[in-house]
Amino acid sequence: MSPASSSPAEVVLRCEGLGKVYRSGFFRIPYVGLEDLSLDVRRGEIFGFIGPNGAGKTTTIKCLMGLQAATSGRAELLGKDHRDPESKRGVGFLPERPYFYEHLTAREFLHFYGSLFGLPKAVRAARIDELLARVQLERFADVPLRAYSKGMLQRAGVAQALINDPELLVLDEPMSGLDPMGRLLIRDLIFEERRRGRTVFFSSHILADVELICDRVAILVGGRLRGLGTVRELVGDRVKHVDIATRITNTNAALPGEVIRRDGDAVILRVGPDDADGAIDTLRAAGGSILSVTPAREHLESVLLDEVQRAAPINQKHLGVLA
Repeated sequence: MSPASSSPAEVVLRCEGLGKVYRSGFFRIPYVGLEDLSLDVRRGEIFGFIGPNGAGKTTTIKCLMGLQAATSGRAELLGKDHRDPESKRGVGFLPERPYFYEHLTAREFLHFYGSLFGLPKAVRAARIDELLARVQLERFADVPLRAYSKGMLQRAGVAQALINDPELLVLDEPMSGLDPMGRLLIRDLIFEERRRGRTVFFSSHILADVELICDRVAILVGGRLRGLGTVRELVGDRVKHVDIATRITNTNAALPGEVIRRDGDAVILRVGPDDADGAIDTLRAAGGSILSVTPAREHLESVLLDEVQRAAPINQKHLGVLA
């Protein structure tokens, strides 16, 4: 799939034909982890990156951040080759499994990362106070990280990704380990960064969050890009089922579909999307009146599952796919 059309000035993250082949065992048997990935992420976007386990999402992010070398293709971060260390200066990064120095406090931890970016001590101190407040850890700023819960560590990791006030945030599973309130906090933080003109590229298994906050989404299955667009473009007009509310006095009438609720002569029926017209005709023929017809739209989960099933026959050569 070709990347979305964007002018160079708009693009802050670009992959062109990016690929990664792993080799394992004595005979160095090749496994394709990522194949010919091309996509653009535009300035100011919240961009979601989804797929099943082993799809290549973390492989892509590791290649972009220089933690693994791509086998083929090229990538750019903020207009620079991703292999250039300068390309990371304006990037904030949260890996899928971040390592924390557990004997440090959150404040010390953030001072350490701020110093890696060359931030003066006074600037670091002010920035750290601001970030700890934003991730609601200010009361625990001087508590060693070893005493933090999984969710607290994740929030500390997000604060670390923001320490350099980055133009581009690259977050691998930022909602991992968070309770609903923690997820809401991170969603609000991502929205706030977008309002400030920042760009957010993140992977997630929590598709409800992706649907809620993303401007565009890429679907990766078996190391290949299987879909790219807005949630509306990807989901389209897919309808899962149709609920028909009817009022029917003929208690002996055969009702089509599944009865969801009955209150006297008022009934709500659920039918498949292809059966709705026939069900309405049947109800009217039995003397029923139609009160409402409500289609239930599909979600990203259905689109992703369809792509996984469609890709299954060709995924045998890809690392970990569908395992």
